[in-house]
Amino acid sequence: MNSRVFRFAPSPNGRLHLGHAYSALLNQKLAREAGGRLLLRIEDIDPMRSVAEFERGIMEDLAWLGIDWEEPVRRQSEHMDAYRAHLDRLAAEGLVYPAFMSRGEMRAHIAEARSSGEKWPVDPDGAPLYPDRDRRLSARERKRRIEGGAPFAWRLDMARALGRIARPLSWQEEGRGPAGETGFVRADPAAWGDVVLARRETPTSYHLSVVTDDALQGVTDVVRGRDLFPATAVHRLLQELFGLPAPRYHHHHLVLGEDGRKLSKSRGDTALSALRAQGKTPADIRRMVGL
Repeated sequence: MNSRVFRFAPSPNGRLHLGHAYSALLNQKLAREAGGRLLLRIEDIDPMRSVAEFERGIMEDLAWLGIDWEEPVRRQSEHMDAYRAHLDRLAAEGLVYPAFMSRGEMRAHIAEARSSGEKWPVDPDGAPLYPDRDRRLSARERKRRIEGGAPFAWRLDMARALGRIARPLSWQEEGRGPAGETGFVRADPAAWGDVVLARRETPTSYHLSVVTDDALQGVTDVVRGRDLFPATAVHRLLQELFGLPAPRYHHHHLVLGEDGRKLSKSRGDTALSALRAQGKTPADIRRMVGL
């Protein structure tokens, strides 16, 4: 029987906090209980926010917690060709298109529609869905804009992609979703509309890279925060389009701050380095996150 493979995949855009500690420790716990392996992946596709100092901090914090991982560590910035190959495959099948609307243009377009009484749909995170204007552009107009240097993102043509799927999508949930979902969960990627899969200057996005990496690394169990539960529907669609295996998913509760909000690297909430400087021990951290 093949070993179960888990992974912890932080981004090097800040120091790890208690929420990351809980996720990393839970991955370690479940991997050990299953007699499986634990991988570390550095999700650094955003060069503007990824900092080498923070990557070193991640390693330092995990080692201090007593978490071991297999080498080599996969850094997404070193594997852009793999993501580009998947993007090119979708492009060849007519499943992605260049989207040129800026945030300001999008807001104005939606505001005008709403002023006319149109109820504009939003995605599971509450953001308005992307308008269909760019999807209807001719191939000649798209080429003209791209050659003219217009900024754009590659978006998935959700309706066309779903038309390629012959069966309902679902995933095996071993944790619990925001509404208590567990077991086999029906996936509804259409709720996200035409999601971004890449940028002009970066041939990938979180959705595309995480699906590609999980498959290439043989990940069988994805253990991550409940805030990513809805996005699993998009990941299942991409896995189906590429013919990739679907991991088991375990979405865990989030560690919240005293104000009841999700912890954030940008706010410096309960950073492990700060707690360590205060004299906290790894055992203290385990108690603080309930492990």
